[in-house]
Amino acid sequence: MTAHPPDRGRQFRSGQPSNGFWMRMVAAPFHRALDRIDAGLHQGAIEAWLPDGSYRILGGRGAGPVCEVELKSWRALIRLSRDGSVGWYQSWAAGEWSSPDPVPLFDLFMRNAVTLGDAARARGLSRWTKKLRHWLRDNSPSRARKNIAYHYDLGNDFYAEWLDETMTYSSALFQEPISADEELAYAQLNKVRALLDRLELKPDQHLLEIGCGWGTLADIAADEYGANVTALTLSEEQRDHALDLNRCNVAAGRVRIQLRDYREVREQYDAIASVEMVEAVGQRWWLAYLQTIAAALRPGGRAAIQYIAIEDALFEDYAASADFIQTYVFPGGMLLSESRFRRIAEAAGLSWTDQRDFGLHYAETLKRWRERFDLAAAEGRLPAGFDQSFVNLWRYYLMYCEGGFRGGGIRVAQVTLIKGE
Repeated sequence: MTAHPPDRGRQFRSGQPSNGFWMRMVAAPFHRALDRIDAGLHQGAIEAWLPDGSYRILGGRGAGPVCEVELKSWRALIRLSRDGSVGWYQSWAAGEWSSPDPVPLFDLFMRNAVTLGDAARARGLSRWTKKLRHWLRDNSPSRARKNIAYHYDLGNDFYAEWLDETMTYSSALFQEPISADEELAYAQLNKVRALLDRLELKPDQHLLEIGCGWGTLADIAADEYGANVTALTLSEEQRDHALDLNRCNVAAGRVRIQLRDYREVREQYDAIASVEMVEAVGQRWWLAYLQTIAAALRPGGRAAIQYIAIEDALFEDYAASADFIQTYVFPGGMLLSESRFRRIAEAAGLSWTDQRDFGLHYAETLKRWRERFDLAAAEGRLPAGFDQSFVNLWRYYLMYCEGGFRGGGIRVAQVTLIKGE
């Protein structure tokens, strides 16, 4: 949508006074902060209703999302300028700003992230303390299981209420053009098969899955491709569900579900699959992850991975602190810098081939999840023990991620890594 604002200056709501000289003096530094945001918005626009009674349009110079924001307290801008995305979430949770649909706002922030610069990033002492806290939650062998449990061991009953029946918690791969008529479960199975097809599996070959989720890929690999599968997870909840889903193949010795860190792998395999697990590894451990893959593959073997990357132009600033997701949702998490990760892979003897990006498919997946999550919450189907603040946090998380993929600064891709003969 292209914004065509009638007047980009400050206006006051109809029938409201200008609040007097002193109120304008108090508001002046906040309007200067909004001026900096305005200057950085080259695509899309924000229609903003402000605490001093004024209305402004920020941006509006180029095509892009148009969003509405009511700023109920200037404190929201203080939090944003000091704490970045963490502060912006905290101000939303505190009721200091609202929007009828925050997704276009997150989209707009992402697609303008380079030109916005540090206008919406943590800075100063806050930036360093967030970085330190993130470092203390590093995915070392002794800490990784705690980080995984923080997110994935919320309970299978929780995830079952809003994931589709395949219990697949990663981007689906839809038919193009993406249609609301395509079932999410069908698109999830399409994603799994697309990844497995990359491996050129032959019956009875041995597949290692690093980060098996709730077991769907292992089930399909054994049933449809005839593979023997060793599937690893650090989540006890996921392990239990995966064992149940694969019980026939487990009993037949075709599938093994192991509560095991990928760094403990010493065996060799014909092929390796890993779907959106590397984001839980952390930058410090990219080398260990890729060396594990290289060592575990037999010569000529293939690994197929699905990963989430942030644009290289944004990576340094992103990695210099900890954002909303790292702080509240995925401790120890880190999106890839594709160029850095690829260099490490190639240095480990893995050729990088057949990359396919499909970021808008993740935006659609997240939209479907949020719709299901909202319905489950409205109908009281989420398990007991999750209070309203937790529900609000997860709804915000799903909207935040959807906007990021729509804005294009983060994307999902599949790639095949081939070990030399």
